Amino acid sequence: MRSRHVSRNSINRFSQGKNMHLERLTLILEIVGQKGEATVTEICAHSDLPKPSAYRLVQDLVSVGLLEPVGRGQFTIGTRLKGITHSDNSDRTLLELIAPTLKQAAKQFGTAFFLSRLRGKSVEIIHVETPDTGVSYLHPGLGKRPLHACSCSKAIAAFSPELFSTGEIEGRLRAYTEFTLTDVHDLEAEFETIRQRGFAECVEEIERGMCSVAAPLAPSGPGATLSIGATGSVRVFTPEFRKTLGPQITQIAREVSTLLGWGIKQDTRIESLS
Repeated sequence: MRSRHVSRNSINRFSQGKNMHLERLTLILEIVGQKGEATVTEICAHSDLPKPSAYRLVQDLVSVGLLEPVGRGQFTIGTRLKGITHSDNSDRTLLELIAPTLKQAAKQFGTAFFLSRLRGKSVEIIHVETPDTGVSYLHPGLGKRPLHACSCSKAIAAFSPELFSTGEIEGRLRAYTEFTLTDVHDLEAEFETIRQRGFAECVEEIERGMCSVAAPLAPSGPGATLSIGATGSVRVFTPEFRKTLGPQITQIAREVSTLLGWGIKQDTRIESLS
């Protein structure tokens, strides 16, 4: 009983310490946010934190992009935090703007169109629009897709080198069909092709009989974390059809990116894998 009581006390102390750490980080962000720019000395004056502790906490915040140095020992709110607080990129908000375009495309091309987005280190289809013209179509379904075996994922991964580490994924690429790329070097070569032409293809790589074509909203910036695409049967999505559809989807994606205010001039992400 005594050891169990000690264990509970240890957990409580750990929890209290963690909460205190988060409270200090939050306090620093509030101070910098209110002042616009602040030095460690100013943070100490408003928080009663010891200077060594304040300096260490500021560096922790800088390392994850929540604060940024602006010269002469001053710090301001970082780009990452601004992106979280100054814009609403929730699924609901994005769909209010993008869904009508997907619906129009589904009607125009007579095939299902989808929207995908990067969450952490995985990509998932979050919305599908289907044609209402009476034609038959294949619904891609919602949810996560493998980064190496679906056009919606490859369109994002090709422009997001941080998603893949050759050493980490070597030998871990699952074969869903005999057409799935499971060699890292083959995958890197395909990513290069995707970057050059602007769109990705999936030809029976995740399911027999199904094809898809997708493009990122932009080659970098926030648009590189979302893709739109279309899916259909191998009978409909012939090589000629995909060759024509790919550039059209890329154009639609760029128009959506512009609608969202994610112009190419704002792009800052690396476009090539290292």
